[in-house]
Amino acid sequence: MTSVHKTVSSAPALPPLVHETPAMAAAVIHLIDRVFGPGRFAKSSERLREGNTPLLDCSYVALRDGAPVGCVRMWPVTIGGEPVAFLGPLAVDPDERSAGLGQALVEAAVEGARAAGWRAVLLVGDGPYFGRVGFSNAHTAGVIMPGPVDQRRVLLLPLRQGGDEGLSGLVAIDPRA
Repeated sequence: MTSVHKTVSSAPALPPLVHETPAMAAAVIHLIDRVFGPGRFAKSSERLREGNTPLLDCSYVALRDGAPVGCVRMWPVTIGGEPVAFLGPLAVDPDERSAGLGQALVEAAVEGARAAGWRAVLLVGDGPYFGRVGFSNAHTAGVIMPGPVDQRRVLLLPLRQGGDEGLSGLVAIDPRA
């Protein structure tokens, strides 16, 4: 006779992911500030968010008991004049980490950008972490971020065939946004 052992996970289920709304902005910014602290303002990625407007159809918030416990934002930028979506920040409350919430948020944002018709998503981040979703630095040698950045951390994910082709030059806020 074969016995079957069931393992019951004590990890809570992932909270629901919803599109960010303007009404959530203050709570989302508060979460980002708690997770990253004031040092986030020194990062070159912040230059692409200052004065820019998030793409709410591609930005997601994880809610637990009505409060944000995770978020990912997307922004309209250009690389050498070609429009792409820029992912970041990705913030997850420390109490919610290691359960897959960050990856779920990134996957939702990528699918939102694909559905909205973006050709590619750009970010600055950890290659092994974001590589699980398909991001790489294979075609980012000519991508120039505003300010100092470790070029190995500049990652791109094409959302359609050829979506990463011909992308080079300065990354800037999309003037059409």
